[in-house]
Amino acid sequence: MGIEIKLDVQAIKAIEDAAVKSAEVAMEQVRADLVSAQTMPFDTGDMQNNQTFVHADESGASLVTGSPQARRLYYHPEYHFQKDNNPNAGAAWLEPYITGSKKDLAKNEFVAEFKKRTGV
Repeated sequence: MGIEIKLDVQAIKAIEDAAVKSAEVAMEQVRADLVSAQTMPFDTGDMQNNQTFVHADESGASLVTGSPQARRLYYHPEYHFQKDNNPNAGAAWLEPYITGSKKDLAKNEFVAEFKKRTGV
């Protein structure tokens, strides 16, 4: 008595592609929410508007801030952040998305987008 398993490689690839695209859409939603929350330090807007972007590849998606000052600003709440452009500016601007009130935003966006793309 043998068991035969046949995999639908195209269906698996479609699910993988839907997962990556759904992750990208979810991270883009987090980025958009971050901008609208006005919590990132903002002088000229380059770090928020140009240097913060979604990077996606076959392994998933991530939100990247590529400006050289991002790490220094993120981990130093003692700095006096100007609030002219972003009234809520300060350090640790991603914490609401990691451990705070918005921690489920990326997951919920991913699930909704994945369901749309796969019909599951």
